[in-house]
Amino acid sequence: MPETPKHRGPLARFFRDRLGFEFVSRIYLYSVLIGLVSGLGAVIFTYGLELARFLLVEKLAGFRPIRSSGAIHFDFSFLGAPSGEEYLWLLLLLPALGGLMGGWLTHRFAPEAQGAGTDAMIDAFHNQRGQIRPIVAPVKALATIITLSSGGAAGQQGPLVQIGAGLGSWIGTRLKLSAAQRRILLLAGTAGGLGAIFRAPLGAAIASVEVLYREDFESDALIPCVISSFVAYSLYMAVFGFAHIFTLPDLLFTDVRELIFYLILGFLCALVGIFYVKSLRFARRVFDRVPLPRYWVVCCGGLLVGALAFVDPRVLGAGFGVIQQALDGALGLRALLILALLKVLASSCTVSSGGAGGVFGPSLFIGGMLGGAVGLLGQQYFPDIAHQPAAYIVVGMASFFGAVANTPLAALILVIEMSGSYHLLPPLMLVSALALIFARNFSVYENQVQNKFHSPAHVKDLTVNVLQNLRVREVFPMLQNTTEAVVSNELAYFSLNALSKKLGHLHFVVVNADNQLRGMISLDDLDVPEDEFLRNLILIEDMVVDNVSPLDPEDNLHEALQRLLDSGYDKLPVVETAADGEESFCGYIMYLDLMRVYNEEVAKFEGKE
Repeated sequence: MPETPKHRGPLARFFRDRLGFEFVSRIYLYSVLIGLVSGLGAVIFTYGLELARFLLVEKLAGFRPIRSSGAIHFDFSFLGAPSGEEYLWLLLLLPALGGLMGGWLTHRFAPEAQGAGTDAMIDAFHNQRGQIRPIVAPVKALATIITLSSGGAAGQQGPLVQIGAGLGSWIGTRLKLSAAQRRILLLAGTAGGLGAIFRAPLGAAIASVEVLYREDFESDALIPCVISSFVAYSLYMAVFGFAHIFTLPDLLFTDVRELIFYLILGFLCALVGIFYVKSLRFARRVFDRVPLPRYWVVCCGGLLVGALAFVDPRVLGAGFGVIQQALDGALGLRALLILALLKVLASSCTVSSGGAGGVFGPSLFIGGMLGGAVGLLGQQYFPDIAHQPAAYIVVGMASFFGAVANTPLAALILVIEMSGSYHLLPPLMLVSALALIFARNFSVYENQVQNKFHSPAHVKDLTVNVLQNLRVREVFPMLQNTTEAVVSNELAYFSLNALSKKLGHLHFVVVNADNQLRGMISLDDLDVPEDEFLRNLILIEDMVVDNVSPLDPEDNLHEALQRLLDSGYDKLPVVETAADGEESFCGYIMYLDLMRVYNEEVAKFEGKE
């Protein structure tokens, strides 16, 4: 439906009519609103996760998880203290039980909430016009709480991305904004959720605009993301207190010779990062072939995680507490390497089977363990150069995630804000860039595109130079079947449904008996009665959307494409207005027609070069 002023939401009309704000100004107010909602959602999510973790892991299994120094603590003493007895066998079964429950929840209510979450957000931005169903956010939150509190080897980042993005998309939909504007709010919601849960407002904003592409940024959304992230972070910290997630000693970069070890670490992170990406994809292919319902597949993934936890229970969860142990120097070389390998396998079992969890936490864990191993080796053989293994842990965390996610800038800023290690910026920049160069063609996010030129979200930007000099009148005679999907307003719904199956159209142009335009109808948006008798009584006239803005033969094709994309239809009618004001319906023009014309024009230019 066209985004005309009279169809905007009440809040949007208030800002426009009373305050005189256009979208470029209102977006900042919307970002504040999204930041508040995302921050509140992160607070509720954190409380729910810690409560479930206390009940399942501490009270039921008698296992006290390792926590980072900056972890948020809750007093659940009113529920009774843990018995003090450990039931390790139950701890090993919990990931399977949590996978079964979380998998059934997503399978039943929101299948798109399965897996990491960030990839689903990227797909919604590029291919779904910034739309995420409202049910996704609560289902994702609950499924993630079940998965992580039961020991699933995944992180909170991906779920919080999808939850925040879902809130931003919902607000954009409620405000009846265009697809381009809704995409900005989707990213603002992503930044809000990340900035709060990881206490990293700037890194979260950068991550939200960087993760969409392998070598580009969504620069238009940067300021809204910064605002939303800062507001959500402030709200979250006001509730739980201001502190970094990790506590570490003063780490300084004072010897240029250390760059040799950092270069080795960058190469190692790239190599293991490629292995991690391939492991995730291989595991998903294996799980996809399991002839069971999806929730049982997730349960199988949880069973494998429990088996790996039998080797070392520290592999469960996101592992931030184990990272803190490594920063404190409490882990040896053998433990660091074994934990890195186990986390690769456990994360692949959790996420690739469809468990609700992210890959950010595991990526930090794996990179931190690799960095710790390089740091310990450097300290052992070159103690006058490598003084602080903890510095290599921090650098490894950022370089590994930057490599596997193609987000080097966001990764180093996120890790700096999470740890407060600002003096390590030079080696962080070097190693993140190096790891990205080696792992450029591999990413844990399959829906990433190379740059804006490969994103359907920016098709309007790409076609402006080619299409703006062509008129609808010039190409309309060359189009075929411009009346095939035209129906009378007196047609019955059941006849239209049959015609749709025959022609393959979901969107139809509706005209009256005088062949004058009445509007449009979309079969994928109709809310029809379930009773078949009632459906047979419905006429197209009862369901037609009569506020469609038709194209004029004098409109240029760039304007036609922009209005078509904003309308939500795959075609728009063309109406010519005579000098006496009489309108005559000419036919319609489709998105595929415009793409064909665009490709033909581009081919002409390429032939002249």
